[in-house]
Amino acid sequence: MKTVYNPERSEWTILLRRPTQTVENIENTVNEIFNDVKRQGDQAILKYTQLFDGAQLSDLIVSQEEIESASNNVSDELKTAIKTAKANIERFHKAQKTDRISIETSNGIECWQEKRPIQKVGLYIPGGTAPLFSTVLMLAVPAQISGCKEIVLCSPPNNKGEIANEILYTAQLCGVTKILKVGGIQAIAGLTFGTESMPQVYKIFGPGNQFVTVAKQLATKFGVAIDMPAGPSELLVVADDAANPSYVASDLLSQAEHGSDSQVILVSTSEQLVEAVKEEVQKQILALPRREMAQNAIDNSKLIYVESKEVALDMINEYAPEHFIICTNDDDFYVNNIANAGSVFIGNYTPESAGDYASGTNHTLPTNGFSKAYSGVNLDSFNKSITFQKISAEGILNIGNTIELMAEAEGLQAHKNAVTLRLKDLK
Repeated sequence: MKTVYNPERSEWTILLRRPTQTVENIENTVNEIFNDVKRQGDQAILKYTQLFDGAQLSDLIVSQEEIESASNNVSDELKTAIKTAKANIERFHKAQKTDRISIETSNGIECWQEKRPIQKVGLYIPGGTAPLFSTVLMLAVPAQISGCKEIVLCSPPNNKGEIANEILYTAQLCGVTKILKVGGIQAIAGLTFGTESMPQVYKIFGPGNQFVTVAKQLATKFGVAIDMPAGPSELLVVADDAANPSYVASDLLSQAEHGSDSQVILVSTSEQLVEAVKEEVQKQILALPRREMAQNAIDNSKLIYVESKEVALDMINEYAPEHFIICTNDDDFYVNNIANAGSVFIGNYTPESAGDYASGTNHTLPTNGFSKAYSGVNLDSFNKSITFQKISAEGILNIGNTIELMAEAEGLQAHKNAVTLRLKDLK
């Protein structure tokens, strides 16, 4: 990891740049695959699945027999762990339910708001080097709580044409209605346009690599909503002498092992801690099975020393991390003043891994600085808020003249007439 001491503010943008390709570098590929899937449907999906995943499939849909076989091959211990995590995630997301909001804004004018589930949602579950069955929990649980009618899951198969047993077990546990063996750009394109096998959905959820992220952004041009731009994983830790260096190093490595394009950053007001963490990272990385991948991410990462917590906070808000760990002598300063972060973890005993799996919060979060404007996935992500209003004769008499004056001032005569006709009948 590169160590940087007291960088000038003018250098922050370059210093904190993510190790990702620009959209322009991959947009042509995404457009080409989208156009192909739109024209040729399943045929294009199968072609790209063979090209990118090395799987020659005859059917994209996972059968009930495959789901049952996969479930039988998941150990009882892991099933228990998955159910424990599911219970905590359910508990946290059910608590996010809100009641109907109703108010009489003026005499005779009743306005209210109610939540309605998005009927058809697509869940993208990364496979590849780490089949993320935990993401099935994070997406399917709130979708089921919200009452989404169609919950379609896509995940890339291995070269044998199979999806990880854990993903299939968790999907059926959480009420997924259809599972498809398709990943990458072609999965997002299929969910966007619909094919012979893939239903078209209204909103697409889930993290992915840079290609998936750009594909999701392109999907919005065709009327499909997305949860957020969620690309390669990232973590920023702010720590000082109150932190345990081995814990900090373990947290940095836990995100680094996601992939070569992940990024981890330590910001500290303690030079001693910076050096201790650097040593611990090099020591702990040697024992990791995914050492090479983690090392590539570590090579793109930074240890940054700054002189004060105020400067540290400014830098963190500028970076806007996906995951933010706080372990300092003044945790409250950061907790109370952080403006831009996807999810926050506080203290020596709150590893980011807890949020990834089982504490209850959602791990599908905005990356690449998008936490400046986006929230992580939550129950509201699977709902729409619909407003209603009912106006009585008394109500239209009370507000009618206001509407007429405003409509006339905007030059919209038909708007005014819609009120005037009613007022005449009431007088």
